[in-house]
Amino acid sequence: MADDTTTEVKVFLLDDHEVVRRGVRDLLDVEPGLTVVGEASTVAQALSRAPALRPDVAVLDMRLPDGDGVTVCRELRSRMPELACLILTSFDDEDALLDSIMAGAAGYVLKQISGTDLVSAVRTVASGQSMLDPGATTRLMARLRGEGVRQPSEAARLTDREQEVLALIGEGLTNRQIGERLYLAEKTVKNHISRLLAKLGVERRVQAALLAPRVLGGRSHPASPGTV
Repeated sequence: MADDTTTEVKVFLLDDHEVVRRGVRDLLDVEPGLTVVGEASTVAQALSRAPALRPDVAVLDMRLPDGDGVTVCRELRSRMPELACLILTSFDDEDALLDSIMAGAAGYVLKQISGTDLVSAVRTVASGQSMLDPGATTRLMARLRGEGVRQPSEAARLTDREQEVLALIGEGLTNRQIGERLYLAEKTVKNHISRLLAKLGVERRVQAALLAPRVLGGRSHPASPGTV
């Protein structure tokens, strides 16, 4: 992570509204130690431009014409593990916050945030700390505590391979990363995930990730690929 007291923090911006990008750029560029090195308005542009620029922080809009900021966060961090992603959104959405956390985002703030607080948030995540909207986080934690009593009824029916895949989902890995770790085709990984979601009675991989510790009971995936 960049240290804003000694090193220039390079920032990449992703938002489909030019006015928003220009406003954030103008806000950050006048701050000492912060420099916007690139911009994008779509997921495709962000994934093609950001890796070459090697930013320290990526400020990502949540909802985009061709996808979402969570996907960009997950994919960019798979290529640049040290990248700090700050999700900037207009929507106070607990599911989006949970998705962001599971994708490895360092921060999640609402667009209603003041300019001063946004600058502070960028500096915070650049220094390696977490910056999550307190209101949304409090509600999310309360919801998760309420769901904590759930016990997956189909846990015992997961195959060894499905348990390996579930463990890696719990670590926040993408389908591609899971495939590389287990030497499986990405399509095969998707099939395993579809089956384990059905067995656990959930619809989204982030829900499976939350259930993983109880389903696996502390079992970790093998360091090297296992057998099918």
